[in-house]
Amino acid sequence: MSNDTTADDNGETASVIVVGGGAAGLSAALFTAKNGLETTVFDTDETWMHKAHLFNYLGIGSVGGSEFMATARQQVDDFGADRRQGEEVTAVGESGDGFVVETSVASETQRADGDSAERSSADRSSGRRPREEAVDEDGSYEADFVVLATGANRDLAEDLGVAFTDEGTVDVGVEMETSLEGAYATGAMVRAEEWQAAIAVGDGAAAALNILSSVKGEHFHDFDVPTDAERVFGEHVAE
Repeated sequence: MSNDTTADDNGETASVIVVGGGAAGLSAALFTAKNGLETTVFDTDETWMHKAHLFNYLGIGSVGGSEFMATARQQVDDFGADRRQGEEVTAVGESGDGFVVETSVASETQRADGDSAERSSADRSSGRRPREEAVDEDGSYEADFVVLATGANRDLAEDLGVAFTDEGTVDVGVEMETSLEGAYATGAMVRAEEWQAAIAVGDGAAAALNILSSVKGEHFHDFDVPTDAERVFGEHVAE
């Protein structure tokens, strides 16, 4: 496992924007942030996971969807992703060699760098970070890569101009890259009726690993061993 900064060919830190904070989006963000990419997640908290209870997930006997989401968000935050809760992406387009997203903020904005030891008990139980005051403004952000993870809503992918299949899903390969280089689509965007958390998480991971391979110029492996966990989490590692 690596927390070192991952740079592109120009020596600059590569950046990723993830649109959507469900299972697929957070999975992608976790892998990219964990491995040193500058990662920003925009999440309006409309994931179907809040209606789910996971019995289908390998390695988990039973967990509520909202509980699963709280843990996933905490993991992404802990690895330094800039998670902007309540900031909706309204447009995605190309910008030079990368991408630009336009956003609208009409509710609480929650950032990963806004943590505080004085979290309320409600924040602790939900895994959410302290919220700033509500704002109402627009924003514009650029990144080298973009990962779309907006469930069955494919409007942003259509606006971006990526190819679709005859079934109306976004056309991607096994690495989740769309017809537009550097743009990825995951989860229900690329699958008709296959709404499984385990599949969505795998899609997000596949997109992230392909991005990391692109940045490094060689096939990237994210493979942890027990000593990695001990180094990062120390005494908290289960025996």
